[in-house]
Amino acid sequence: MTTPNTSNHKEMPFVQHLLELRDRLLKIILAVVVILLILMPFANDLFTILAEPLLSLMPENTQMIAIEVASPFFTPFKLTLVLSIFLAMPIVLYHLWAFVAPGLYQHEKSMVLPLLTSSTALFYLGMLFAYYVVFPLIFNFMIGMTPDGVEMMTDISRYLDFVLKLLFAFGVAFQVPIATIVLVRMNIVSPKTLADKRPHIIVAAFVIGMLMTPPDMISQTLLAVPIWLLFELGLFLARMAGRKKTKDNEDQYPTVMTPEEMDREIEQIEAEDDEAKKD
Repeated sequence: MTTPNTSNHKEMPFVQHLLELRDRLLKIILAVVVILLILMPFANDLFTILAEPLLSLMPENTQMIAIEVASPFFTPFKLTLVLSIFLAMPIVLYHLWAFVAPGLYQHEKSMVLPLLTSSTALFYLGMLFAYYVVFPLIFNFMIGMTPDGVEMMTDISRYLDFVLKLLFAFGVAFQVPIATIVLVRMNIVSPKTLADKRPHIIVAAFVIGMLMTPPDMISQTLLAVPIWLLFELGLFLARMAGRKKTKDNEDQYPTVMTPEEMDREIEQIEAEDDEAKKD
């Protein structure tokens, strides 16, 4: 009789975790669906806003086209769905945080919550940078390179895939400071090691730019340079955090005495004890 009870006792926490995970996933899906339903009436307007960086640069009397029959419906719908997921990201991160928080130590909780908040803000900042800075430069370059006699008429579905890839690439690239700080805080690498590896990181930034952007020098450079600068920012913040941690440790734990200082301290204590005995 004791064996089944022990087995049930061990299985219950795991089942409860699964039930909690299911509930939080349902809340995340519900949040995405609610945002999607709110944005669906504006799906075509949202696509127009997304296409503005290209439409504003295209020659007069030219426009985008829809090759597939269902593209005029599915392309704005796909954009609205992806945008709903992006907008629901704070809710997603909150529920993920609430799910794992009970299993974390206090010092881990104090580190994870600010990282999640700053990571979300940097992801949105990366997408804004891509939309307002990168897109106009890339599209202006591509239109300028169009051969004579060729009319640029971009398919809306392919355009959406192209810009979503770039938005996601820049959103992820802007996580570099977070990754740098986490690596240093977890003692995987030191700031000095990262600084020594700076030339390799710059090369890696351009390789990432080459792999995650279209095959043109402008978009590759516009992704690689922010990655490098954000790495420098993360390195600076990691150094500042390391100095603060060292100062806190010094305030909490006294400096280790030298043998001479220890001998003098012992002699002083013995002298005080002798005086106390005489009294």
